[in-house]
Amino acid sequence: MDIEERDCSGGGYFVQRKVLDELCLDEVAQKRTWSTKPTLSERVKESLRCSVPRLKRTALSWVPVLSWLPYYSIRENAIGDLISGCSVGIMHLPQGMAYALLASLRPVFGLYTSLYPVLVYFIFGTSRHISVGTFAVISIMIGSVTERLAPDSNFIVNGTNQTGSVDLDARDAYRVQIACSLTVLAGIFQILLGVVRFGFVVTYLSEPLVRGYTTGSACHVCVSQLKYLFGVTPARFTGPFSLIYTLVDVCRLLPETKVPELLVSLVALFVLIVVKEINACYRQKLPMPIPIEIVVVPATIITHFCGLTSKYSIDVVGEIPSGLKAPQAPNATFFSEVIGDAFAVAIVSYAINISLGKTFALKHGYKVDSNQELVALGLCNTVGSFFQCYSVTSSLSRSLVQESTGGKTQVAGVISSIIVLITVLKIGSLFSDLPKAVLSTIVFVNLKGMFMQFMDVPMLWKTNKVDLLVWLVTFTSTLLLNLDLGLAVAIGFSMLTVIFRTQVPRYSILGHVTGTALYLDTDTYKEAKEIPGIKIFRSSTTIYYANAEMYLEALQEKSGLEIGKLLTAMKKRDAKLKRKQEKEKKEAKMEAKKQGQSQGNVVALSLTETSTRGHSKGQVNRAYQNDTTMSDSDSDTGSHIFDSITQVSKPGGEKKGKACGSSTHSIILDIATTSFVDTVTVKTLKNIFRDFGKIDVDIYLASCQACVVEQLETAGFFSESIPKSRLFVTIHDAVLHSLKKLGQTDFVLDVSCSTRM
Repeated sequence: MDIEERDCSGGGYFVQRKVLDELCLDEVAQKRTWSTKPTLSERVKESLRCSVPRLKRTALSWVPVLSWLPYYSIRENAIGDLISGCSVGIMHLPQGMAYALLASLRPVFGLYTSLYPVLVYFIFGTSRHISVGTFAVISIMIGSVTERLAPDSNFIVNGTNQTGSVDLDARDAYRVQIACSLTVLAGIFQILLGVVRFGFVVTYLSEPLVRGYTTGSACHVCVSQLKYLFGVTPARFTGPFSLIYTLVDVCRLLPETKVPELLVSLVALFVLIVVKEINACYRQKLPMPIPIEIVVVPATIITHFCGLTSKYSIDVVGEIPSGLKAPQAPNATFFSEVIGDAFAVAIVSYAINISLGKTFALKHGYKVDSNQELVALGLCNTVGSFFQCYSVTSSLSRSLVQESTGGKTQVAGVISSIIVLITVLKIGSLFSDLPKAVLSTIVFVNLKGMFMQFMDVPMLWKTNKVDLLVWLVTFTSTLLLNLDLGLAVAIGFSMLTVIFRTQVPRYSILGHVTGTALYLDTDTYKEAKEIPGIKIFRSSTTIYYANAEMYLEALQEKSGLEIGKLLTAMKKRDAKLKRKQEKEKKEAKMEAKKQGQSQGNVVALSLTETSTRGHSKGQVNRAYQNDTTMSDSDSDTGSHIFDSITQVSKPGGEKKGKACGSSTHSIILDIATTSFVDTVTVKTLKNIFRDFGKIDVDIYLASCQACVVEQLETAGFFSESIPKSRLFVTIHDAVLHSLKKLGQTDFVLDVSCSTRM
């Protein structure tokens, strides 16, 4: 095909070519008639083929540490990783013990969770900067399950619920079994999803949803720690509105507050906040943040030597056994009771982990494999559950410290694990007199980042109100319905917003901008003018089964052609013409009977003329039905639509009808936004071609993607009545074809093929 292109002053250009429909495009662009993709059998053979390079690639992809550890630069990375590992290790100690209390477990299990999973992630993880271990949101999710399945009331000894005491050893051992069973099940879910390359599932958890959920979870964490802050013992509540009931019960017990514990909490809270603010204000000047979590050391020393436990009954951590325990298989009998919670923990922990990992990867210019991260996190949970760890994910506070103090690789994680290991083996027992109130204040202070997410509300109000609605619904449902039901409601509502936005897209009529090949929304652009007789219709989203009916309704509304009324009027006109013909036939027969046998020849001649005249009228009426129509004051409602349909001369002397309301003879459907078609879409498009064809309005498709054309061919959309010549490369091609077909040469000159862009 001859294409002429010339440069023009001012950055413009001219392009001259012939009008291209789909058939011409296939010829000009040499469309491939074969597939470049390998067949299924070829892919299976390739996956089963074994070679040394393939084995090496597979090993490096599944065990990423092999790809970077042999090339580890001691000179460039060792100092930064050492400082970073020590800083994070110091944070692991108090956070591990504090978050274990959130999970309703003894503090030592928080230390185990800060040890084993970190080593597993060092081998299988792909992020260089995140710090895996305990996290408040996951801990509170675990705690809600352990307290639900192992409440204190199940372990009362020597009396009733009111008078008896709780067997703490039996209760805690049972809760550890529940936590380990939930953790291994969550890990299995994550591994399976990672193996089948299902890492993209987290994309269904939008950022507003995740941030709203973590903010709501932070509120649960705060309420759960109030009992340590005030030294009270509220009742245990489960299910929807449990947070409200717990908060009310804590307020009821405020007169019973233990003043010594409240003073310890306030002092620790003051020190933590002040030092955290100093770290934030002088982060550019300080070589590393002040590890204020180490406040647990002086708190333990003061409590022990001042005898605060015996004098004021301050609640402390208690015995922390030294040494490591032998691995033990989780109890599979709990799987049926925790399977739903395990899936929720698996998804939420992965969502938090991958969001942090991608944030740091983008900042430092490397790639994080979402599927491998899913496998790595699953292995952390699965392996950790055998060593009495509970579910882990990355922590924002520790990850920021690991990155800001110069950490370059996960070697920093190994160093932090060594610090935790030394604590567990040798000095863990020294923290037996650490007040739980101090640990609760550490939890409170580390939730600052989550509570700062409330600032999302005014920002989303200005930018996107649908995302704001998702944030608010997620936060409210998490707050009121608890963590598991809240997450389910949030995901369901988020999906509904997507469906709603595709079901109610923006429909528009496009107009031509003079002197260009641009077709823009006439409601948005003043210079976009409709072309007389042509309606160009566009939807802002893809057409599929959920919005196909609304697409058809919007097309009729925007074009001003209501198919139902038009077809009803045609049927009524057909019926009336048929009745008129039958009446004329009866009158002819009556006249014939009156003539008599003697005038048979004359009567025969008369009948012949009458029949010919009636047949001629019938022919005119049928042409009128298909191509032209005339006014009829006796027709029913809807017939007036055809009253002023006129005839426009076409080359060759043919006649073509046009609906007079808008004088529309052609409709062009711009389907550039359609990315796929289903059976409902194909049927809808076929009906549009058929129904508008009955009222002599030509339908054309424009700007169809190649993949959609293939889907239309596979679905049998194209036929003799809908040839490929009705599908055009651009809207401009379809407009030029329609005008040329109508013989409107004057207007064709205004939108010439030689268009200045």
